[in-house]
Amino acid sequence: MAMKTLSVVIEREGYEADTAEDGNRAMELLLKNDYDLMVVDIHLPYRSGLELVKFVRSDQGKDTPALMLTAFSDPQVQRQAGELGISGYMVKPFNPSDLVSKIRSILGK
Repeated sequence: MAMKTLSVVIEREGYEADTAEDGNRAMELLLKNDYDLMVVDIHLPYRSGLELVKFVRSDQGKDTPALMLTAFSDPQVQRQAGELGISGYMVKPFNPSDLVSKIRSILGK
């Protein structure tokens, strides 16, 4: 699911969404803003989704829930995601309604 489509699906459900085309832009947004949820792709240019979650957890000391998206069902990545306390893990492609359900579940709505 492309980034723009992903943000449209999220916004259609009444949530606000910031988008970043790469890990560096995502880092800039994380430095400037507080989020209720991070939806990150494991394979972003420059910084991976795992690196971004590590940054928020370690450097910023925040426990912001994170939903990890990936095109690969890699047991090692799943283990790393679990060690970081990532709230959800979805393998692409997925149904947009499944994404919305996962977001609602994570946010308790």
